[in-house]
Amino acid sequence: MIITQTPFRISFFGGGTDFPGFYEKYGGQVLSTSMDKYCYITVRHLPPFFDYSNIVVYSQMEHTSHVDEIEHPAVREAMKYLDMHELYISYNADLPARSGLGTSSSFAVGLLLAFYSLKGKYADKKRLADEAIYLERILCNETGGVQDQIAASYGGLNKIVFSSGGYEVQPVVVSDKNKAALDDNLMLFFTGISRYSFTIQKEQERNLEIKNRQLLRMKDLVDEAEMALVQGRVDDFGRLLDVEWKLKREINGKVSSPVIDGYYDLAMEAGALGGKLLGAGGGGFLLLYVPKEKQLAVRQALSGLLEIPFHFETGGAKVLYYSPEIYVPKEERAGNS
Repeated sequence: MIITQTPFRISFFGGGTDFPGFYEKYGGQVLSTSMDKYCYITVRHLPPFFDYSNIVVYSQMEHTSHVDEIEHPAVREAMKYLDMHELYISYNADLPARSGLGTSSSFAVGLLLAFYSLKGKYADKKRLADEAIYLERILCNETGGVQDQIAASYGGLNKIVFSSGGYEVQPVVVSDKNKAALDDNLMLFFTGISRYSFTIQKEQERNLEIKNRQLLRMKDLVDEAEMALVQGRVDDFGRLLDVEWKLKREINGKVSSPVIDGYYDLAMEAGALGGKLLGAGGGGFLLLYVPKEKQLAVRQALSGLLEIPFHFETGGAKVLYYSPEIYVPKEERAGNS
């Protein structure tokens, strides 16, 4: 049996510049961190006592006789990709899916890590990130950028730089004091609205060429925000989040709504310096930068929303539990009977 733990991520700046259609021409970069909220995946081989061959448990439960019958696209394609058979796969998480925290990519990374571990093979962080990108973007044909898989696999506070030659993960070198100040001044609220990100990302992908100005500005914000954090100008980091959010809304009108705008305005009036909807937008989690002395007022202004306390994490995807199994494929069992 294998149990993996993979963090969700918070993307601060540069989202959209991680689309291949953009960064292969202009380069791209994002500033993001993993957080101490995780998805957990348990994988083991299914004992040979049932009239089905696979069980997959997530928001629903699937029992199938063949891999091709599995409805969950990432599970189905990952099993085919790594030649996995007769599995019991169970997923649970600290936070809901379709909420802007890169949950599907964390799932993909954690699933691949579990599969490799079940095979007794080591997969480093780059391999996990690369193959999770391949799984989601090629095998599952899902539209989107490529930052989430990298952030989930590597963990930590990083600047990820994209080019036509690939990507480079650059840890943000910042003092503990400044990093703790940022951590303490961030608040996260669940809007209660879930959405499928690919419907919003398709619109964003169509807008890549006509919204170059905004995307190039968002790319520059990554360096400005990193410098503000390193120099201890943490409030300026928060104000830049407001700039990022306004640019994001210019790129794609579907990222917000009157309801979301209302929540954001209430928070700003109560003392937030900036913020944004995480992920593709449209719903999910609202991240806010709020100085400590203003946090009670913001909490009261958004009392109708669920606040989620969190902190940064640095570990990335990891195996929590590893217990090797002796697995004999069905064909060999039949030959020996």
